[in-house]
Amino acid sequence: MLSPPAAPAQPACPPEHAAMGHCTPAAPQPTSQAASGTNLAATDSPAPPVPTDHAGDAIYGAEAMAMGRHHLDEHHGGQRFFQALLNIAEVQWRKGRQAYEWDGEAWYGGDIGRFVFKSEGEGEFGGALEKVETQALYSHAIGPYWNLQGGVRYDIRRNPSRAYVTIGVEGLAPSFFDVEAALFLSNKGELLGKFEGYYDQRITQRLILQPRAELNFAAQDTPELRTGAGLTDGEVGLRLRYDIRREFSPYLGVQYRRAFGDTRRFLRADGEDASSWSILTGIRMWF
Repeated sequence: MLSPPAAPAQPACPPEHAAMGHCTPAAPQPTSQAASGTNLAATDSPAPPVPTDHAGDAIYGAEAMAMGRHHLDEHHGGQRFFQALLNIAEVQWRKGRQAYEWDGEAWYGGDIGRFVFKSEGEGEFGGALEKVETQALYSHAIGPYWNLQGGVRYDIRRNPSRAYVTIGVEGLAPSFFDVEAALFLSNKGELLGKFEGYYDQRITQRLILQPRAELNFAAQDTPELRTGAGLTDGEVGLRLRYDIRREFSPYLGVQYRRAFGDTRRFLRADGEDASSWSILTGIRMWF
């Protein structure tokens, strides 16, 4: 007994009709065009080459479109920026004496590489500067939140001045802690280290409490600089600021500073305080 002939293929056979046997889907017609773009089969083969022809060139001209693509690249990661930040600019009261301190940096560059200039120092009103530290660095991004920095540092102080080569890292640690760590090798062969960090705790959108800490280290005793091996000195501070504008914030605070080990002994031998508390007021600003 012969089987009934199959239903003829229909040009349009919806999937639900084919599932009930009402029609037979038409076989796909062969095409002479090679598969490309989203028509490519899913494989582990390398991605197709990036197209080098641009449709807009045929309408607006290759020169005009090349300039447009240049600006597009520039504004999506190729820009050059500048910022100057004076994180600390303050007056301090230490046991009846008035002193001042500053700490800031400025940088210019892009997302990956930039040039950085840092400066910090302190002194007493009516007296000479106690210390001025400047750094000129090149900073290179090694991750979304971290930069590797290298360059030179020069110190001006009442004791002999020093020049250093430096290498360090600076970035944003988990929970939004701003952290900086660096090593310094002087022109006299002395090796120093520094670690500092701070955190902006927002009480309101404009009132911010900033705890801050700094530790300094030395690999050897250097009597002429009044520093001993190991942990030389450290300071912790607490500053409460109010953002009149994001770029301009007056603050009040308190700070404790202490020397350790042989550094403490050197300072006492010179008749200087090895530890002190300070009440302070200042301005944080950037542009």
